[in-house]
Amino acid sequence: MLTEEGTKRGRLLQQYVTARVTRMDRINIGLFDFDRYNTLYFFVLNADEQIYLRYGGRDVQSATTYLDLQSLELALVQGLKLHELYEQGKLPRRPLPPSKYPRDIPALYERTTQRGRCVECHLIGDLENVQRERDGTLDKLTHLFRAPEIGKIGIELDIPRGLRVKSAIGSVAKAGMRSGDVIRSLNGVEVWTFGDFQWQLGKVLHTASRIQMIVDRDGERIDLEIELPEFWWHTDLTYRNLSVDPRVYFGSAPLHSAEKTALGLDPEGFASRVDSIDAFAELLGSHQLQVGDVVYGVDGTTGDNVANTADLYIKLRKQAGSEVTLHVLRGDERLELPLKTERMSFRK
Repeated sequence: MLTEEGTKRGRLLQQYVTARVTRMDRINIGLFDFDRYNTLYFFVLNADEQIYLRYGGRDVQSATTYLDLQSLELALVQGLKLHELYEQGKLPRRPLPPSKYPRDIPALYERTTQRGRCVECHLIGDLENVQRERDGTLDKLTHLFRAPEIGKIGIELDIPRGLRVKSAIGSVAKAGMRSGDVIRSLNGVEVWTFGDFQWQLGKVLHTASRIQMIVDRDGERIDLEIELPEFWWHTDLTYRNLSVDPRVYFGSAPLHSAEKTALGLDPEGFASRVDSIDAFAELLGSHQLQVGDVVYGVDGTTGDNVANTADLYIKLRKQAGSEVTLHVLRGDERLELPLKTERMSFRK
């Protein structure tokens, strides 16, 4: 067991006061802020509400990709070290974020507390975005794509060893990262766990082109300036079941500029070739697209400063549940086909 006496984990945990949060009704979500679609998430903090580190995080493939007992032990050891530094006055106190409670989000209150229902983490994640949509403050680029995949920038971690790099390819390799490096900071903020790292990476502006990292290489601190690849922030949103995410039930791959030019399409546009159609499309009557179709426009728009495919354009620029007209090239024929997006709306 995790707390079995005599085990390393047991001895470590005996030095902590541990609490399991089973419902979020009265929790200060301003302080305990995280990507609400994690299955397991730990905060290591002190009585002054100073958060030393986070343990958790996930990727699209699995809720437990970055979680194991060895990495948890490393986090527990580091938490005690940071607490000792804090007690000695060697760790500066950080200002606390503004307090915020589930009752402060009207859409969440209406759906949960007002009806006598439990406030669960994923409901906060969903209904906070619904409230932003109501208020006109929803930034889908930031609020939907919250947890970038570190593989997009070329990092594979040796999970049991925390932030030790197992392999480095692509952008990070070009910047000088090597296998065996231990990641120590991101954009000037110290990180101790994957949870810390993913949290900080998610705070990077999605329009950013570079990030700074410091790695430890055999006791030497190495500064790296990493050029972010295009669409480094883009992930599959399906598992999140977000109400504000327009479900289109097709996927597509962007065409190269030469392909678009050869087809008489805008070379800078988001024309993309349909490569998958979800079975729900026929069931719900969402659209009549076929694999191989090229979608080159949506409601008369053919380009976007962010989206590189038609389906990404719809997700970023259209409201869930809305109907749009797709401009489609099927062979030599140009078609206008209706598409009705779906809005996920249920107690998840």
